Amino acid sequence: MFTGIIEEVGEVAAISRSGDSAVLTVRATRVVDDVVHGASIAVNGVCLTVVGWGEPTDGTVGLDFDVMGETLARSVIGGLAVGDRVNLERAVRADARLDGHVVQGHVDGTGTVVSRTPGDAWEAVRFSVPPELARFLAEKGSVAVDGVSLTVSGVGPDWFEVGLIPETLRATTLGGRQPGDAVNLEADVLAKYVARLMETK
Repeated sequence: MFTGIIEEVGEVAAISRSGDSAVLTVRATRVVDDVVHGASIAVNGVCLTVVGWGEPTDGTVGLDFDVMGETLARSVIGGLAVGDRVNLERAVRADARLDGHVVQGHVDGTGTVVSRTPGDAWEAVRFSVPPELARFLAEKGSVAVDGVSLTVSGVGPDWFEVGLIPETLRATTLGGRQPGDAVNLEADVLAKYVARLMETK
């Protein structure tokens, strides 16, 4: 379980493919403080399990994650390359504040950046959304984009919009995303459960 409040931006050090799976290595500084084998870390919003790590180099540690074919197919993890920056968040502690919203790290699909509109001290960013996910989005509702907890400011039949404050632009990879870039999307888990209940009523 995560909050969508990004702790740091890491860098892809390696991605080694083998058949329909891969081992992803991400260099980080902060999320490695209390790392243990089997720990859950959200990488661009995808919950991955730490399977190993290397010795510190230049103040960073390379964390290794096994990535299965399902994750490579359903998220933008499969398109990562060495040098790419990724949002990182450790699993939430039971004794900590839940500052964002409940994020599972179970990506529902991907979208793309459609447009960016600068404001005085913030920026409106529009994303495309697949039809099967659009029904879970509502104005003033929550969504996770590349693992970042955001509030939906507008919705359309195949898009949604969010407002990014300077801190989000600075502290996450969303500040550098450009039109056409792919992003991971996770809808609010409550919306998914309500929709499922209505379908089976």
